Amino acid sequence: MPIPFVEPFRIKVVEPIKQTTRAERQRFLAEAHNNLFGVAAEDVFIDFLTDSGTNAMSDRQWSAMMVGDESYAGARSFAHFEKAVQEVLGFPFVLPTHQGRGAEGVLFKTLVSAGQCVPNNRHFDTTQANLMALGANPVDLAVAEAADPIRDLPFKGNMDLEKLEQFIVETGADNIPIGMLTITNNSAAGQPVSLANIKATAEIYHRHGIPFFIDACRFAENAWFIKNREPGYADRSVAEIVLETFSYADGCTMSAKKDAIVNIGGFIACRDENLKLKLSERLIIQEGFITYGGLAGRDLEAVAVGLREGISEDYLDYRERHTRYLGEVLQSAGLSVYQPTGGHAVYVDAAQTLPHIPPAQFPGVALANMLYIEGGVRTVEIGSLMFSHPDPLTGEVIPAPNELVRFAIPRRVYTRSHLDYVGEVARIVANSADQIKGLQVTWAPELLRHFIARLAWL
Repeated sequence: MPIPFVEPFRIKVVEPIKQTTRAERQRFLAEAHNNLFGVAAEDVFIDFLTDSGTNAMSDRQWSAMMVGDESYAGARSFAHFEKAVQEVLGFPFVLPTHQGRGAEGVLFKTLVSAGQCVPNNRHFDTTQANLMALGANPVDLAVAEAADPIRDLPFKGNMDLEKLEQFIVETGADNIPIGMLTITNNSAAGQPVSLANIKATAEIYHRHGIPFFIDACRFAENAWFIKNREPGYADRSVAEIVLETFSYADGCTMSAKKDAIVNIGGFIACRDENLKLKLSERLIIQEGFITYGGLAGRDLEAVAVGLREGISEDYLDYRERHTRYLGEVLQSAGLSVYQPTGGHAVYVDAAQTLPHIPPAQFPGVALANMLYIEGGVRTVEIGSLMFSHPDPLTGEVIPAPNELVRFAIPRRVYTRSHLDYVGEVARIVANSADQIKGLQVTWAPELLRHFIARLAWL
């Protein structure tokens, strides 16, 4: 029997998890107003809510944390962190932040004004919200294939270059203070972006005089897909591909809670020292001093080690195989899996799995809730609860481009038997899919409503 993958690590520390009854889970979910973000973690058996900060750190990362320098300014740990970012990503200037949304907040508040536009292949939720909170307009310009859950193409996360060029011409470069690109494209089912597309996106931005920043959360996984899918890169190392990727950009924002395999942390990196000084002013107000940015020295040490571990090719090979295996398990269970599977998560097409539930009744939330009720598996909706918005001209609600449920896999946490268990839960849900009902929102905030919205079954 072929072995689909082997973990390139041994387990030293374990954390007990408990199974609850179906009746208990129904009660827990009801008490959380049918929003899985409100369910206590101890009442979850397998937690695929996010891969952000939920990773298992290595012995080397824990060892590094023991020598953290907690000095307020000029800590030795910052020097280690700065050197790692410079060597792995190639940017000379780096400012730490407490996590990715902190980096976005500092960058946007420094460069973006109300009424301006920021294009991206697709903004994720906090990126979009940070811009909207400033009165700015986040604009998504992913290739059309990103909305097709069936076509198996290598780089469905790409920027639509024609749309980007047209948007800049029509909007005017003066109204676009910064251009973005997200790798991998989390809102588009975690699909990667090719190096050819990264380079072409950079050329368009720079030709119009627009600074180009990469949302770099999953840069290492994106580089692994480039190595394995893009012609001409099979013999290049992931480390080389990462450096080329960022060589086209003026800077990046990073949630280190993803591909740096830590539990907290982020940063802004750039090439322009004058921009670094401007960002520093905002950072000191919002995050902390420029050599700690809201992080303890021990956290900076963990990021420094994790950035290097995250580009290990043995690890990335396992990571992609592990994720692909879950996709195969869910497909076999009868769920409609978005093709191809990404690097950090498997995305299930809730619209195809629950065709009787319209976007306004949140099929992704319904499917995610039933996975929890049936087996204690927590996932998250990436659909119209998270991304629907009113048309600025008509006021009509525009649904999300896809109604997805994301199974985001924490790094180095779950074994193959855990994935097989999730498949069995999925089979139970799929077998009764036609009986699942939709939901309605009973209360929600204006921005990022999916985190604390209250919902009721219809």
